[in-house]
Amino acid sequence: MERGEADPPAAEGQRGEGEDDFGYGLFPDRNKKPQSFLVRSLFTFHNRCQLMLRMTLDTNPYAQLLLEAMKQSGCTVFNDRHFSCENCDGCVSGGFDSATSQIVLCQNNIRQQSHMNRVVTHELIHAFDHCRAHVDWFRNVKHLACSEIRAANLSGDCTLMNEIARFKFGLKGHHQTCVRDRALRSILAVRKVSKETAEKAVDEVFDACFNDLEPFGRIPHSKTDAKRAYKDFQNRDRYNANL
Repeated sequence: MERGEADPPAAEGQRGEGEDDFGYGLFPDRNKKPQSFLVRSLFTFHNRCQLMLRMTLDTNPYAQLLLEAMKQSGCTVFNDRHFSCENCDGCVSGGFDSATSQIVLCQNNIRQQSHMNRVVTHELIHAFDHCRAHVDWFRNVKHLACSEIRAANLSGDCTLMNEIARFKFGLKGHHQTCVRDRALRSILAVRKVSKETAEKAVDEVFDACFNDLEPFGRIPHSKTDAKRAYKDFQNRDRYNANL
């Protein structure tokens, strides 16, 4: 499981002490039987999560671009199939379960629409990477690091306003610092590796993955940037179709 917001089915049986659970422990509802629609409908958290998800998918330009890009790559996303609102560990907001190609949204931790927008975008970037490349999420920490770098860079996680809200300030190179830090935090949350190992993986792939701006073509620092990127993406598809 890749934890997207920095703030995987699990193997059957008991794991030995110190064995990596690949972050699934942060998402306890992953191993539970699905509740009936009637039971789920009684819980405000679940209703609110579903409503905010629909709003994001219908109106957020970051998410709309990623959904279109995944469709173009042969990986159409369906709301009921590829998103799941669940209760999670108190420290996480969302994750991408590569075993089921499903995005987990932590209904007990996502309380604002802007937060939902960021989480969905972040996890859709992981899903896009999973669709377009042979990502070895569980055995190659460099692959995980690359996708976490891209997600932090392109999802809006490191916008100026978000960093100010975290009481983090900086000028030159601050965006890169934020991306590096959030990628590192996400890796350490879902993998039992040393900080030194995680830092080494981030350092080795940082330049290439930070500069991989697909499918946006730019770093979208705001919704305005994302709208422009979405428009450019649509025009690019029309241009390619006429070749």
